[in-house]
Amino acid sequence: MTLALLCPGQGGQHPGMFARLEQVPAASALMRHGSALLDEDVLALAGDARRFDNAIAQPLVCLATVAHWLALKDAIPAPALVLGYSVGELAAHAIAGSFSAEDCLRLAAERAALMDASSPADAGLMAVVGLPAQAVVALAAQHAVVPAIFNAEDHVVLGGARQALGALREALEAQGARVVTLPVAVPSHTHWLKPAAQSFAQLLQALPPQRPALRVLAGIDAQPVPSGAEVARTLAAQLAQPLQWQQVMQQAVERGARVFLELGPGAALSKMAREIDPSCQARSVEDFRTLDGVAEWVSTALARAG
Repeated sequence: MTLALLCPGQGGQHPGMFARLEQVPAASALMRHGSALLDEDVLALAGDARRFDNAIAQPLVCLATVAHWLALKDAIPAPALVLGYSVGELAAHAIAGSFSAEDCLRLAAERAALMDASSPADAGLMAVVGLPAQAVVALAAQHAVVPAIFNAEDHVVLGGARQALGALREALEAQGARVVTLPVAVPSHTHWLKPAAQSFAQLLQALPPQRPALRVLAGIDAQPVPSGAEVARTLAAQLAQPLQWQQVMQQAVERGARVFLELGPGAALSKMAREIDPSCQARSVEDFRTLDGVAEWVSTALARAG
């Protein structure tokens, strides 16, 4: 059985998201780079209400994810898969060697700026749980709202104008759904962001990414990303196409992954992994007080999965 890393998207930022990393040289060096990029101390930003602003959230999330990997990579086995959710797919490719950690943070900041520029005013995302995904999508279409992420058979994230999302929320809750407005101010992974996707493709092609040294599954179709050209294509495409996260996780299990470590911030992806396949062992770094505790759990979980 094998280890898969989970790289989260935005929404789970919190003041303690860098708490385990300050004394780890490689991680703290990347944090200093992030502070220089954002022109503000990342520890302060993590505790600021602006941590949910797109321009700050995306670099912060990528920074925390990659910095945790730098802090852990010598203490745990190499993963067989690296899986990234939304902006976490950038971090996944940095971990896999498609580009450097520093380029990842720069790309995250540029990605956020392009998304903000392309987004219609007063738009966002809303998660819907408890109704069949296709029924939710059909009802959403009546309100000019579209799917952004398919997380499970009964868990879909929708994007659109806030007013339309509000009207749709009433209809969904009347049918018994649990609805959560996400702290994201753009309709990510929807057709509204096609201009951002086109511009981001140009940035990636100018880099250009390298072939990943570790296997990454693309969020748009759950297929392995075999080349630098495909890294650029899939990372750009996912800005304006729905993510197929359920398929990504199912494909990971089919490829033998039974132990999933989420690199944080947050623990939403490890929770979803357990729900998709209860036989899997899945935890987040944020379930542990120390990095040593994380490494010990990974070793024990892999031995148990055997």
